[in-house]
Amino acid sequence: MILRNRRMVRAFVTKDGSEVYELLHPKNSRVRRLSIAEAVVKPGSATKEHFHRTSEEVYYILSGEGEMYINEEKAYVQAGDVVLIPAGARHYVVNTGNEELVILCASSPPYSHEDTELVTPAAQSSSPHSSGDS
Repeated sequence: MILRNRRMVRAFVTKDGSEVYELLHPKNSRVRRLSIAEAVVKPGSATKEHFHRTSEEVYYILSGEGEMYINEEKAYVQAGDVVLIPAGARHYVVNTGNEELVILCASSPPYSHEDTELVTPAAQSSSPHSSGDS
């Protein structure tokens, strides 16, 4: 049996800028085909738009509220919501609330920096969420 408590795990910052607690990952347990992490997005903050070449992700919102962007779609998310992010889909999340947005993230294959690509500023300028400032 593997039992791990979040208080036992050190946070790190991913390429998308979120604070992550990697709960189960091949680097720290016997799990091999997925990773489970808790991500925290501070009030008024957002993750950087990015995509994963091979990994699909599932976000389960534990607490807080925000706006989830996947490719050209936008949705309000809150505690209890689950979101599927297909491999290759551009995505990011904005914390629109007054408390931390806490997300349980499952990734298969497991999360890796090498599989994560940030969307370039040129590509962001054509995204529906860009400010349009020149």
